[in-house]
Amino acid sequence: MATTKLLLSLLLLVQLAATAYSIGVNYGTLGDNLPPPAKVADFIKTQTNIDAVKIFDTNPDIIKAFANTNISLTITIPNGDIPKLIKLRIARRWVVDHVKPFYPASKIKYIAMGNEVLHWGDDALKSNLVPAMKTLHNALVREGIKDVKVSTPHSLGIMLSSDPPSMGRFRPEVIPILTQMLRFCRQTKSPFMVNPYPYFGWSPEKESYALFRPNNGVHDKFTGKFYTNMFDGLMDAVYSAAKAIGFGDVNLIAAETGWPSACEFPVCSVQNAVDYNGHLINHIESGRGTPLMPNRKFETYIFALFNENQKPGPAAEKNFGLFKPDMTPVYNAGVMRNQQGGATPGPTMQIPTRPSTPTGPTTPAAPKRGKKGKPAGSAKPATPAAGGKKQ
Repeated sequence: MATTKLLLSLLLLVQLAATAYSIGVNYGTLGDNLPPPAKVADFIKTQTNIDAVKIFDTNPDIIKAFANTNISLTITIPNGDIPKLIKLRIARRWVVDHVKPFYPASKIKYIAMGNEVLHWGDDALKSNLVPAMKTLHNALVREGIKDVKVSTPHSLGIMLSSDPPSMGRFRPEVIPILTQMLRFCRQTKSPFMVNPYPYFGWSPEKESYALFRPNNGVHDKFTGKFYTNMFDGLMDAVYSAAKAIGFGDVNLIAAETGWPSACEFPVCSVQNAVDYNGHLINHIESGRGTPLMPNRKFETYIFALFNENQKPGPAAEKNFGLFKPDMTPVYNAGVMRNQQGGATPGPTMQIPTRPSTPTGPTTPAAPKRGKKGKPAGSAKPATPAAGGKKQ
């Protein structure tokens, strides 16, 4: 009996160790001073707690660099390649060329079919999105690969409303596509990927709420739930929208989220970035989940690994990195194994015993469709680069 209990305890410890960390990072390469992929992979493996990496292309040097590191990879198909992948023959050739040479030594976990297609794509691209996802899944299975999942990340431009979170709803024009997509995700046990950025919802009044700092919180009068941070509100809004069309059981992933440490506006600062990312990491790792999805860890990918000096657009675009190109931390977000020095997160929000209730309901507003420039959508959206890389 004692032996059985010991074995069960050891098994539990192994399971906890395997799932102890849920933080990934987006590894962009739009810089002329970035270290080579092999050096990056070794740094992430030996110096950080990051156990998952998402890239915006299928760069073979990067994929190969992560071989035998046990770091999971998400690779991304360029938006422009989506239409041709609705043909099984081409999809199988894509798998042979871009997956099989590296798998399973490189732990490819997800393949992203494009990036924010429902935000940036034209009607033809949008109509081909789900068929291409289905065909690629079939191609993987026919090539003997059954544990690589196919998904696609979405900006929150897919949302009609997100406030209060329980009334989150998708835009009517994307519901037919999302219904097909969520059904595919359910059937293949693939995640639904979204890119929640409280940075874009920033306003002076909401700064503490966006940054996980002490604040008055938000009360959802329809559920009685109390929200202490905007990230939870955005994730629950997406959950509510999926549930409203019958897919509340599909797993959600935060495929991108982050905060810039510098730009031409006060909202970008090292302290704001460390407060957001540092508290977010602690929040995810706590396993508390959200008010509508309690007691769970969301697989979450911080944007981004490095500051990238060749990214187009405003200064914020170049300063989302956790690390400088020389691999020293921009600030202490808690991802280093032996983190020392740098700005650290300030006080975080604690759930009060008697949450305050707002004086009146908040009118749901369509989220802004701008990219990472000025918060609150004051800049025009930029045209995405080829392959759907971030601007």
